[in-house]
Amino acid sequence: MPKENTRISKSIPQILGWNKTSYVMMSSFLLLIFIIGYVWWPLLEDYISTYNPDLPFWIQFDWLLLGIFLVMSLLIMAKADLKIDLPIVLVGLVGGLVIESWGTQTELWVYYTFERPPLWIIPAWPIASLSIDRLFRLINSKIKIQTPKVFSIFYWLVFIGFFIYMLYFVFPTIDKSLTIMALVLCAFLILTPVDRRAMLFTFLAGSGLGYFLELWGTTRYCWMYYTEQTPPFFAVLAHGMAAVAFWRVVQLFWIFQPHIQRKFASFSKPLLNKKAQPD
Repeated sequence: MPKENTRISKSIPQILGWNKTSYVMMSSFLLLIFIIGYVWWPLLEDYISTYNPDLPFWIQFDWLLLGIFLVMSLLIMAKADLKIDLPIVLVGLVGGLVIESWGTQTELWVYYTFERPPLWIIPAWPIASLSIDRLFRLINSKIKIQTPKVFSIFYWLVFIGFFIYMLYFVFPTIDKSLTIMALVLCAFLILTPVDRRAMLFTFLAGSGLGYFLELWGTTRYCWMYYTEQTPPFFAVLAHGMAAVAFWRVVQLFWIFQPHIQRKFASFSKPLLNKKAQPD
């Protein structure tokens, strides 16, 4: 029995796709949570103060938050690769800041701290981006359909439908420049597909994860949309569209990366040679 248990314990990391980078990712994730809790301790203290000792623990414990944390932890650790994941993290960080700025400045949604946007929510975006990347890989590996016509039909139905729904949802802020920019960007991404299959699966993965994130945030009143829905269906789909936008930016990075690398090498080579020369 001990030998069998040892074999099982050794096979679990292989099944889950863990490697050395996976543990670095998880350590960074936990460190990030600690920093957020330390820097914004008053917010965490407010959350803890809602606990009522007169009620059973299992009723008050946030099981949804625990589930989200465990799932995202497993996802970001699966087949982690720092070279591939770093651009996803950076794009998610910048993209999350842009999206949160748009939504809070136009008051499509409001955080309970009334910050526009709150900086403590921004680190959640790169973690979500990594999780969506893993979900996309899983979906892409499981669905074997390769018929371009099928994906073309579904692509236009899904994304044109989303854009019409977006127009309806953001219409109260249609006079805002940030909303106009968001609409133009979405229209550009939709009308210039580079890989319909990948964009559909990324949209599906982003929307799937987005549902649970929005369900937690709106039912805990961490943030609230102007419609007061918990959550609005548009917010769920918007996570999918954001994931597609981030994916497109990452693809552009990989297209231009060799050119940037050559430019950097040609720039740094004279400096290195100059340092190598004796005085």
